[in-house]
Amino acid sequence: MGQLEDMKVFIRVVDTGSITKASEQLGIAKSAVSKRLADLEQRLAAKLIHRTTRKSSLTESGSLYYQQAKQILAEIDDLHQQIAVTSLCLQGRLKISLPLSFGLCQLAPLIDEFSQRHPDLLLDVDFSDRKVDVVEDGFDLAFRIDNFEDSSMRARKICTIKHVLCASPKYLKLHGKPQTLPQLKQHKFLKYSSQTDNLIRLADADKQLYNVSIEPVIVANNGDFLKRLALSGHGVTLLPEFIISSELKQQQLLPILTDYHVADMYAYALYPASNYLPLKVRYLIDFLVERLDYH
Repeated sequence: MGQLEDMKVFIRVVDTGSITKASEQLGIAKSAVSKRLADLEQRLAAKLIHRTTRKSSLTESGSLYYQQAKQILAEIDDLHQQIAVTSLCLQGRLKISLPLSFGLCQLAPLIDEFSQRHPDLLLDVDFSDRKVDVVEDGFDLAFRIDNFEDSSMRARKICTIKHVLCASPKYLKLHGKPQTLPQLKQHKFLKYSSQTDNLIRLADADKQLYNVSIEPVIVANNGDFLKRLALSGHGVTLLPEFIISSELKQQQLLPILTDYHVADMYAYALYPASNYLPLKVRYLIDFLVERLDYH
């Protein structure tokens, strides 16, 4: 390994917080990672990391080296990508995390097109509805539908996500179609587990906000599963429009309380906060924003 590779090993140890996780992500033995760190410290004649049996922390020299090394590697990566772009292709590996339903319904066709444009770029795609730790889990980019709050990450909106409150004709025939907000409280709900409270937040035409208490009978972290149960008549649910557009058109699911609306949410592209954004990440985000026509 050369000095640049040593920098990468050191940065990965700092970002992941441990030699074990760094070795897993780099695909090399823990002993090799430890040796690279020791060799790097010997070459610099400076202690970079204080290591104990329980935790490790950066020294003052280590903090300075980390910031500068990260910038150097980002500039080198940017240079390589610029040269690659002049040849109309991106290169290297791009590891991304996608929510399952949104990834399959909305992003898969676009990523297919992006990959065909850049056949030398290795796309490593992880489909999961869990909130991944972008840095610790070794991702370059993650997509999330949420109200974004994380000062350690940068985020860019890529599209608006509209939600619809709905139920099946079968359920509404048995339990009645709610006409008022108080009536909504009496119904069974199918809820996303990512929603931390049992409230539905609705607004009327005058933008007056209402919080409606709900009683969930089933909680799940996947919209396609909730849609399936809603179609079977298990209860009322609030789902992204992209998941249920076909069922709404075919009236297999019916919107309810249409005089009210749910505040729009957004799909975000998340990436680590740094001074340099790799071109392969930037190009994918720009491509998706353009294709999804977000303004």
